[in-house]
Amino acid sequence: MGLLGEVTRGLARSANRMVPWTSKRGPRTFYKGRGSKPLGVSIPGRKFLMVPEMVPRLVVPDLTGFKLKPYVSYRASAGTEPPLTARALFEQTAAPKIREDLREGTFAPQQLEKYGFQPSQEGKLFCLYPKNFIR
Repeated sequence: MGLLGEVTRGLARSANRMVPWTSKRGPRTFYKGRGSKPLGVSIPGRKFLMVPEMVPRLVVPDLTGFKLKPYVSYRASAGTEPPLTARALFEQTAAPKIREDLREGTFAPQQLEKYGFQPSQEGKLFCLYPKNFIR
């Protein structure tokens, strides 16, 4: 065969290795899926137990009478405002009220609820501490 046969064989082998890995190319137990999250767990006996807490719930607001379209063009210019940080959010919402109460002398550290602070995270969508605390 010679040089030409070896080159084509090498190209064919390298091209074959670059084919996407699918369930047809893998072993019998290989199942790639499509990137979705499982809705339950597999239990012994080739059975599947669906867990209601693992099923995603989509919260969609009612957009009747909403004037804006749901599409933003990629040609749209980038925004001029800097990204919102926790400090900037605090400065915009709670800090003016706290400064005003400090000037008037009515600030009470025991009554932080009137500035928007929550004493507990129960019932919130994302609990801050200690459940989601990064260790």
